[in-house]
Amino acid sequence: MTLTNDFDAVRDWDNKNFIHPWEGMADIGNNQRTFAETASGIYVTTETGKRLIDGPAGMWCVQVGYGNEEIADAMAQQARDMAYFSPFNNANSVPARLAHEIAQRTPGDLNHVFFTTGGSTAVDTAIRFVHFRNNLLGRPEKKIVISRQKAYHGSTYLASSVSGKERDKGWLDQAQELAYFLPNVNPYGRSEGMSIEDFLDEKVNDLENAILEIGPDKVAAFIAEPILASGGVIVPPKGYHKRCLEICRKHDVLYISDEVVTSWGRLGHWFASEEVFDIVPDIITTAKGLTSGYIPMGACIISDALIDRISGEKSQGATFSNGYTYSGHPVSAAVALKNIEIFEREGILEHVRSVAPLFQERLHALRDHPIVGDTRGMGLVGCVECKVEPEGLNDLETDRDLGVRIDQHCQELGLVVRPIINMCVFSPPLIITENQINEMFDIMETGIKRTADELGRDGSVAS
Repeated sequence: MTLTNDFDAVRDWDNKNFIHPWEGMADIGNNQRTFAETASGIYVTTETGKRLIDGPAGMWCVQVGYGNEEIADAMAQQARDMAYFSPFNNANSVPARLAHEIAQRTPGDLNHVFFTTGGSTAVDTAIRFVHFRNNLLGRPEKKIVISRQKAYHGSTYLASSVSGKERDKGWLDQAQELAYFLPNVNPYGRSEGMSIEDFLDEKVNDLENAILEIGPDKVAAFIAEPILASGGVIVPPKGYHKRCLEICRKHDVLYISDEVVTSWGRLGHWFASEEVFDIVPDIITTAKGLTSGYIPMGACIISDALIDRISGEKSQGATFSNGYTYSGHPVSAAVALKNIEIFEREGILEHVRSVAPLFQERLHALRDHPIVGDTRGMGLVGCVECKVEPEGLNDLETDRDLGVRIDQHCQELGLVVRPIINMCVFSPPLIITENQINEMFDIMETGIKRTADELGRDGSVAS
C-alpha cells in the first residue's frame, strides 16, 4: 500500500479512482473536494487542519458523535471474537440480541427484524416482502406502491423507483409501473390564501383519490418518510400521517414508515412513528443512526400480523428468498448494541428533547433574512430554503449557485452544511450542546448575510 501526506497526490487518486455518490459527469476527475480526515465529538478536521462543526452529522447519522472509544472498542472486540458468520446457514447471538432490543423499542407488534446493509436495501426488502406476501395471498396484481413528490427512499432499483425527487430522475431508469407519486406535501408550496387545514384535507384526499383511481386491488402499499428528509426536511401538516393510515386501513393498503432518518433519536425518540406522529405502521425501515454511522447497517421491521398470515401452515412452503451476505453482520450488530447502551446511559433521547426547542428557535429566526424563503424542522433536524428572487422562482443553475455560495461561506467560518441545491440542511450529532447550537446558527446566519451581500435581488453579483 502506498501512503503519502501529499494531498495533491491523494486528491488525484480520489478524482481518478473513486466514483462518489451523485457524481457529476461534467466535473468527474476535476473535483476539489474537502477531505474530512479526523473527527471528534461534533467536529471534523480537514486535510488542512481546519476544524468544522459537522452540521449534517455525516449523512444524518453520527448520533453519538465522532471518536467514541466505547464503540471503537466494541467493534474491535467483536471483530476478534467473530468477524463474520453466514446468516444463510447459521445464527449468532449478537444480531439475535440486537433484533430483540429493536423489537423492544418499536411500536405495536413490529417484532420481526430483517437486517440489511443500509437504508436503500431496507426499503428494497420492504417492497419485496410486500410483493412476496401478496403473491402468497393470491393477489399478484396488488403491487403498486404509492409514494410522494420530494420523497427519497434510496438508490437501489426498487428504492429509487419509489423516490420522488424529480431532479434525481433525469438519466436513470426506474420501475415506473410499480410506483405512483402524490403531489408535494410541503405546506410552504400551498396556494396563496389556502389555510393549513384545507391543505391538509387536500393532501389526504390525494392519497384516497389515488387508491381509488388505481384500484385498491392493485395498490399494495403507501411508503412515507415521517419527515421528507433529503427532499428538504418537509414536515407535512399535523395529523397527516394518522389520517393517511386510516385511509390505508380502509382500502387494505399497507403503510411503510421510512424512518431511516427519523429513528434513533433524531426527533427525540427511538422511533418517531408512534411517539411523534401517532401511527403504528405495518413496516418500518431504519438505518443511519442505528449504528451512529460507525459501520453500515439497516433493518426492515415487519409486524407480527403481516408475518402471521403467510407463515406456518399458511406458508405454502414458500421461501422469502431475499437477503444479503452481510445481513445481521456481527460487528455491525455489536456497534448497534453499544450505540443503544450509550443512548440509555447518557440520556441521549432526553437531551435531544431538551435542546430541540433552542435548535428550532434559532432555525426559524433565520426567516428574517431576505434570501430565506422558508425554514422548517422538528427535533434536531432542520432546513433553510433560500431564494434569490422574492417569489422564489429560480432556475436550477441559480439555485445551485446560491447553495454553493452559502456552503463556501459557512465552511470558511467553521461549519459544514449540506447544500441540497438551494436548501441548507441541518441534522447535527445528537450530543450537541446549547452553546454549540448557538455557535452553529451564528455561523449560518453570517454565511447567509455574506451571500446576500454578494447577490442583487435579481441574482446578479453585486459590485
